[in-house]
Amino acid sequence: MGAAPYQVIAAELRRRIESGELRPGDRVPSTRALVRDFGVAMATATKALQALQQERLVHASPGVGTVVGPPPRSATRSRQAGARRAVPADGGLDLHRDEVVRMGIAIADAEGLGALSMRRIAAELGVSTMALYRYVGGKDALVLQMVDTAMGEFPLTEAPDGWRDGVAAVARSQWAAYRRHLWLASAVSLGRPQLLPNLLPHTDAVLRALRGVDKSDALYAAISVFAFVRGVALAMETEAYAEQDTGLTADEWVDRQSGQMAALVAKGNLIGFRELLADGFDFDYDLDRLFEFGLGLVLDGLEVRLAPLR
Repeated sequence: MGAAPYQVIAAELRRRIESGELRPGDRVPSTRALVRDFGVAMATATKALQALQQERLVHASPGVGTVVGPPPRSATRSRQAGARRAVPADGGLDLHRDEVVRMGIAIADAEGLGALSMRRIAAELGVSTMALYRYVGGKDALVLQMVDTAMGEFPLTEAPDGWRDGVAAVARSQWAAYRRHLWLASAVSLGRPQLLPNLLPHTDAVLRALRGVDKSDALYAAISVFAFVRGVALAMETEAYAEQDTGLTADEWVDRQSGQMAALVAKGNLIGFRELLADGFDFDYDLDRLFEFGLGLVLDGLEVRLAPLR
């Protein structure tokens, strides 16, 4: 009987590490890269990396991904402490909900929500998987708590004067949260908003800024603003994974496509592109600038649409 797909992937990565092809500190292929290269499901790719983590050949590095080498000594001590957790008389563990949530955020920050599992968190904390459920419920409940905690890192300040500045302040607060936690945008829902203590105040702040506007219009305005911010943030998450998988920034990727782009423009009737590129125009793709530019358009549109109703 042949090896399972995740074992095949783990064996190949293990070979690269042992041969020196991947050296300590090098980033190993992400789960998305493994899905692409080996034609497997995301869960299989995640399981392969987990197997190597259990062997202490790789570890998750927040903000970087999975890298070669054992975890830092501080993380090792944390797991060793978890393995020695006192067991009270009722059979529970000396574990705090916030500790579980923070570990979930650390994993998602480093590898995305696809790498998050109750088993993975339990292994990092040195407890049994079943022990986690009494603290955070299942994975869905954990993700909600992660969202609430992440949004809580960016509390809203006192509302500025004027509806426009008030709405902009909320949008920028959300953007900052999405900037720090790339997985957050995909975990927040527009159609089925999560009723979370640190999330509802964002909608409330927009509604307060738009007091006097028709109620339905005010709510649609709030949803439109959040949809814009979340949409750009999702592009940011996709770009981060693309850069991790290819090793190319967006600008570097565009540079490599310049020849094909020029050929398509020359061949097709693409007058707009021909005029754009005629003088060697160099476009600097910056997501923060895109966010601010788009936010201005959204606010300008709201000002025109809502002014007669105020």
